[in-house]
Amino acid sequence: MSEKTDERRAARIAKHIRSFATAHGGSADGVVEYIGGISTRIALVGADGAWGDQVAPSLAVANRAAELSGITVHESFEGELGLKVRTGAYEWKRMAGLQLGGSQQS
Repeated sequence: MSEKTDERRAARIAKHIRSFATAHGGSADGVVEYIGGISTRIALVGADGAWGDQVAPSLAVANRAAELSGITVHESFEGELGLKVRTGAYEWKRMAGLQLGGSQQS
């Protein structure tokens, strides 16, 4: 990928991150995580505890997107950030189904 292409991808991802933050209390925190192959995940937690993510094609693009978006980036989900995450009935049902050998679909 070219530097110009990477910058455009980072800007596009940053736009999605800012939209997420706006929709979930006006700010967001994130963790940049390598997920294998050529992908890196930016896991997000909004000010209201909602969570989401964006996937970038490389660590460099993910880090640049996080920088452009203005989120606070953490090293991991441990501690305060993990405590901010709020899950709803859908997540609990899905997690229970997975644990009990059920379907991932609801």
